[in-house]
Amino acid sequence: MSAIPPHDTAAIGILMLDSRFPRIPGDAGNPLSWPFPVVIRVVRGASPQRIVREGGGDSLTAFVDAARALVDDGAVGITTTCGFLSLFQKALAEAVPVPVVTSSLAQVEMVNRTLPAGRVAGILTIAASSLTQRHLAAAHVPAATPIGTTEGGWEFTRAILNDEPALDVALARQDNIDAALALQEANPHLGAIVLECTNMVPYAPAIAAATGLPVYSIHTLVRWMHAGLCPPRFAT
Repeated sequence: MSAIPPHDTAAIGILMLDSRFPRIPGDAGNPLSWPFPVVIRVVRGASPQRIVREGGGDSLTAFVDAARALVDDGAVGITTTCGFLSLFQKALAEAVPVPVVTSSLAQVEMVNRTLPAGRVAGILTIAASSLTQRHLAAAHVPAATPIGTTEGGWEFTRAILNDEPALDVALARQDNIDAALALQEANPHLGAIVLECTNMVPYAPAIAAATGLPVYSIHTLVRWMHAGLCPPRFAT
């Protein structure tokens, strides 16, 4: 077996959608969002429209090729910048020799196990109208998991899915807060929120403050994966 890379030098490979919307600090596609090195490959043609609203189309081959290139670049694990890529989890994991986590949705079942009796994790997604049972099943999301969405808000869903070159961060934050509060109000047994969308990560603190609930995201999941791949070294 190869030696474990130092914790602060081992890189996670990120498969990024082909997009132009601003990737603000916290966004999974912004290298400064991560406490460890990342290497990024843009998957050409994989627009937000194609992946979210069109189910990925015929882009799997491009994702596989990009994932293999990231491994060649030294990535010790692979992730993506879209939770809807849960559909590609099995194929990508089979295509490369390193761990792969394509979607934040993969942690819903795990979060449920941490919660008090009678409480469940809910999902906040950028587009509930496009999030199908296929996406949920591919991530092993339990049946009847509550789902909320930023669709119908002022800014967030429109700017991201239409791939607009500007984003009003304050309005996007408010869209996420409003959607999380609506999800909580509709589900009194809600015990935590899992953010499907990797572009929601910057708003996680505001969501947690507004709801009083734990908030999980692609950031929490990939940090967990990285810690397993490259355990922190402690003085002994």
